[in-house]
Amino acid sequence: MRILVLGAGAVGGYFGGRMVEGGADVTFLVRERRRAALARDGLVVKSVLGDLKLAVKTLTAGETASPFDFVLLSCKAYDLASAMNAIAPVMGPDGAVLPLLNGIAHLEALTARFGVQRVLGGCCYIGATLDPDGAVRHMGRMQSLLFGEIGDRNSARVTALAAVLARTKIDAEASPAILQAMWDKFVMLAALAASTTLTRATVGEIMAAPSGEAFMLAVLTECAAVAKAEGFSPSPAAYDGARRTLTQRGSGFAASMMRDMLKGGRTEGDHVIGDLVRRGAARQVATPMLRAALVNLETHEAKRAATAADATQAPAG
Repeated sequence: MRILVLGAGAVGGYFGGRMVEGGADVTFLVRERRRAALARDGLVVKSVLGDLKLAVKTLTAGETASPFDFVLLSCKAYDLASAMNAIAPVMGPDGAVLPLLNGIAHLEALTARFGVQRVLGGCCYIGATLDPDGAVRHMGRMQSLLFGEIGDRNSARVTALAAVLARTKIDAEASPAILQAMWDKFVMLAALAASTTLTRATVGEIMAAPSGEAFMLAVLTECAAVAKAEGFSPSPAAYDGARRTLTQRGSGFAASMMRDMLKGGRTEGDHVIGDLVRRGAARQVATPMLRAALVNLETHEAKRAATAADATQAPAG
């Protein structure tokens, strides 16, 4: 089985590295600069579950290669169009894409491009970041990966991929109900992203405010209501887990979207929060908290665009 991992950043680098460690045939599709760094330093992963320094195979966009059986897609939502263009020439006729993007909306784009038979569902739970020196830093012990057929069934290819992942340290599970698993994560992630970007605070900082817990639970309730209207009401276990995570006093947890926003970077606000707001409107579910969070994120993006425009129009000095 030939596996292509798009990028060698925090998520792709970690899961791809663990698969290489387990003996899988993995190639990383990367930019020229990352390729040079990997050739020089190897793929470095720092983790309490075991550090890695691996020589890995790489590919750049436009290069020819034998077809791949699986493509692990872990890009940001705003890079999805270019990612699809990059992987299309090297996907085998029966090759499948396993996306690990946040949210749900990307499934529509992927199935429109490649067909529903060539797209799996997937989600992951991991804390990881890319250090300035290019090393992947795994934070904590969580590193779970769920995947399965969108049609909520098992298949030979899912079984084959599960066998490959069983030889790794990854907590991988082939799910016969992957869409429900994706929605369960979507609800928790959207509530976390909406609350932490709107307040520019961590979970613990929000919980220290007198109205913090009520605010957090109101956001979670809205997200769960949209999921229910879409036919994917969170399971009691998933909802309770999200509630505990989002109301943990003293927690330093915050959405990566909040960190991106504070750095002045681009966010996945429209793909995550915007998608829930639009789904709520279509189902006549009120989402005032999510709408406020969306305005905040849209304002951030508008200011970024204005700053970029000013920079291009500034006279050379």
